[in-house]
Amino acid sequence: PPRQAQTRIEEILLQVGRTGAITPVARLEPVEVSGVTVSRASLHNWDEMERLDVRVGDHAIVERAGDVIPDVVRVLTEKRNGSESVLPAPESCPVCGSPAARIEGEVVYRCQNLSCPAKLKETIKHFASRGAMDIEGLGDRTIGQMLEREVITNFSDLYRIGKEDLFQLDRMGEKLAENLLKAIENSKQPELARFIYALGLRHVGEHTARILARNFGTLEALVQADHEQLTQIHEIGPQVADSVVSFFRDPHNHETLAALQQAGVEPTREERQTDQSLAGKTFVFTGSLTRFTRQEAQQKVEQLGGRAAGSVSKKTTAVIAGEDAGGKLDKARSLGVPIWSEEQFLEMLKEEKKR
Repeated sequence: PPRQAQTRIEEILLQVGRTGAITPVARLEPVEVSGVTVSRASLHNWDEMERLDVRVGDHAIVERAGDVIPDVVRVLTEKRNGSESVLPAPESCPVCGSPAARIEGEVVYRCQNLSCPAKLKETIKHFASRGAMDIEGLGDRTIGQMLEREVITNFSDLYRIGKEDLFQLDRMGEKLAENLLKAIENSKQPELARFIYALGLRHVGEHTARILARNFGTLEALVQADHEQLTQIHEIGPQVADSVVSFFRDPHNHETLAALQQAGVEPTREERQTDQSLAGKTFVFTGSLTRFTRQEAQQKVEQLGGRAAGSVSKKTTAVIAGEDAGGKLDKARSLGVPIWSEEQFLEMLKEEKKR
């Protein structure tokens, strides 16, 4: 059977994915392709829609490749009669009404609202994860049930639930409920960097969250930051600045942050970083370290504005090798990257602090 067929686009719907990505989907006049009746096709994003010049009411060729959702591959512009209409790019999320933003360098529009129902499960899962708020026992299944049974409807509800609420969940006994409530209570005063990371801002991973925390010191200062202030920070480019500004501009996110504060969530103040002597330098630690743990070494580097990376590249300043160092050492030698002992690394830190 043919893998392509001609049909008409009756409507263009907007779907919101788990990361907040807003995707246009064509609702088609049902047509048979490869022996399957097809009534929807992906349009991917607005760049693709512009490339195809697709409009509501157009006749188009759809293609089904494998078992994935079919694609619109070509618009039959010669069949237009003037009644077709262009769908404008979204200004707001079709699910929650929050402003939709397109961050520099990306092709999709996204909903920025932390509590958007379309992405709430994934957002809470990330919020509770180990590198973020580290709420042990709050896994995928538990979050899913909490939302299905309306034990929680947003982030801040996590800090308001009691034992009786948790007993509504499957296989939730006295001890498990106590442990989960204790883990939630213990997460109320996170380090600022962890809290920023927990919010799940686009393009803000753990490392970038630490840079923002060290440069702004408090959440309030970060919320007030503008694009120019952000891009002046080493390692913060326009893409991250866009993401931060549009996230904190969203009124729904202001409400969520205020509700978290009212529920007793207070990130600790971070000592603002003034010493940037290692800015632009990257270090890789490998092997068994004896003078400090890997995490301590990473903190030492980041406190001076440097970066601790997991892999060796041409841009690596030096590899600090402990005992039984493996493949990273070979890679450093092949790239001509300096290899230091722990003592040399500590000596370098002393020298930098003297300056």
